[in-house]
Amino acid sequence: MASAAQHRLRDWLLSLYQYLLPQHTLSRLMYRLTRHRIAWLTGLQIRLFARIFGVNLEEAESSSPKDYPNFNAFFTRALGEGTRPIAGPADAVVSPVDGRISQLGPLTGNRLIQAKGWSYSLVDLLGGSETRAAPFQDGQFATLYLSPKDYHRIHMPLSGCLREMVYLPGRLFSVSPKTVNGIPNLFARNERVVSIFETEAGPLAMVLVGAIFVGSIETVWAGQITPPYRHQPCHWLYEGEKALPLEKGQEMGRFNMGSTVILILPPGVIHWQSSLQPESRILMGQTLGQLTTTVQVDAERQRASA
Repeated sequence: MASAAQHRLRDWLLSLYQYLLPQHTLSRLMYRLTRHRIAWLTGLQIRLFARIFGVNLEEAESSSPKDYPNFNAFFTRALGEGTRPIAGPADAVVSPVDGRISQLGPLTGNRLIQAKGWSYSLVDLLGGSETRAAPFQDGQFATLYLSPKDYHRIHMPLSGCLREMVYLPGRLFSVSPKTVNGIPNLFARNERVVSIFETEAGPLAMVLVGAIFVGSIETVWAGQITPPYRHQPCHWLYEGEKALPLEKGQEMGRFNMGSTVILILPPGVIHWQSSLQPESRILMGQTLGQLTTTVQVDAERQRASA
């Protein structure tokens, strides 16, 4: 039986061609291809895509390809009312997306697990800021992978108030499981948008990771952040009157084509669902974990003194 190291070597060799691809150019072409308004071609794209990837159109707010002005409108489609109920318990931390668990569990210091036997730096993932990363040292994380067939809007796992957003330029490697197993430090090398929220559990980082053909990320408060592709990081603060409250389950952004979301929480605030393991399927609104008793008591005290 092949060892983990042998699997990594195989996946690295299979991923080598991606270093040579003009990743941003291909993503610009995909951006245009998914936004043309040629009705018959859009309908053909949607039908072929739904058939190849097994998209369940019956879950969508509109199940007819004719109702979408372009392919991207279909790809970022809304779901029908009640299709993704938000888990009821107040202590539930819910999945922000439809997808699969790539990894979840504790950080070791400032290291997150990328794949079996591989880890990467929290500081690098969050843009090189020791200050930004400090509250999450020895915390908890969950990496969620969205396949092409999945619902591609991103929702809040907890109620929170937006405090900071950072755009970090980078590569656009694929985030498929084989590539994640083959390219070291992938999530800290790819283009990404980091949003920091203040919640009853303390700070929450949500990292939206771009990928090849996925070079377009947007949030509900800032609209489309990329493209244009930038060569330098961009930083926004949301303080005082600019602070933006968002409820658990509320939409916070979307991928225009599929990718990965990484959630990061401080130490001692969450217990992940014991049934969730790498490759587990999860839907937006389902319970990822529960807040600890200490967090719940502190939150109740804060509400009582408010």
